Amino acid sequence: MRVLLTVLLWLALPAWAEDVDLELVLLADASGSISEDEIRFQREGYARAITDARVLATIDGTAYQAIAVTYVEWAANTAVVVDWMRIDGPASASVFAGRLLDPPRQAYGRNAIGSALLDAKRMIEQNDFEGWRKVIDFSGDSPNSYSGPSIAEARAQVLAAGITINGLPILCRFCDTASRFPDLGRIYEERIIGGRGAFVVTAASEEDLADAIIRKLILEISDRMPDRDFAGRPAPRHP
Repeated sequence: MRVLLTVLLWLALPAWAEDVDLELVLLADASGSISEDEIRFQREGYARAITDARVLATIDGTAYQAIAVTYVEWAANTAVVVDWMRIDGPASASVFAGRLLDPPRQAYGRNAIGSALLDAKRMIEQNDFEGWRKVIDFSGDSPNSYSGPSIAEARAQVLAAGITINGLPILCRFCDTASRFPDLGRIYEERIIGGRGAFVVTAASEEDLADAIIRKLILEISDRMPDRDFAGRPAPRHP
C-alpha cells in the first residue's frame, strides 16, 4: 500500500520543465490582408531563418545551447502551425522548418491583435519549457485591431507577466501597407512592443523579409539590442 501511495503521489507531481535560454513565440500575421501566397512566403522566410547558419551559431553560443520555439498565425483567431519545439542544432531546426511549410491555413478574419498577444502569453505560461527569457515576436502589416481585448490592455498583461514583445512590421509584398501606414515601425514602437530590451526590425521589401527575420532572431536569441547598422534604425528601450 505504501508503494502504491508513493507512486500515486509521484504521478500527481507536475512534470519538470525543460531548461532553455529562450521561449519564443513567432506570432505571424494571417489576417484578411494576407493572401495565401503571402502566408507561404512568410513561412518560407521563417523556415529559411531558423535553419540559417548564423542563427544556429547564435543558439550554440547560449548557455543551454537551446531555445524553445512555436510558430503561430493570428487573425480573428490564432492557430498553432508548429507546436513548441526545442531547437538545439541543424537537425532540430530542419525538422521545425519542414513542419512549418505543410499545414493548411487555419487563421482567418480581421485583426484581433490583443487576443493574439494574450494567446501567445498563455502558450508561454503553459508549455513544458523554462527559459531565462520569454519573448513574443509579433509580425503584421497593420496596427488596427477590430475585436477582442484592446492592444493596450493585452500589452499590459503580457508585460506584467515578464514577457517581452518585439515587433516585425511588414511593408507588405502584395498590398498597400507602405502607403497606408508609412510609419508602421514607429506605430509598433508606440503601441505594441514592450518589455526589457524590446525592439522593432522592419521588413521593408520582399527581398528584405527573410533577412529581417534572421536579423531579428539573432538579436532575440543573443539578447542584444539592435544598433543602427544592424537593424536599419535605432530602436527605443521600453519599460
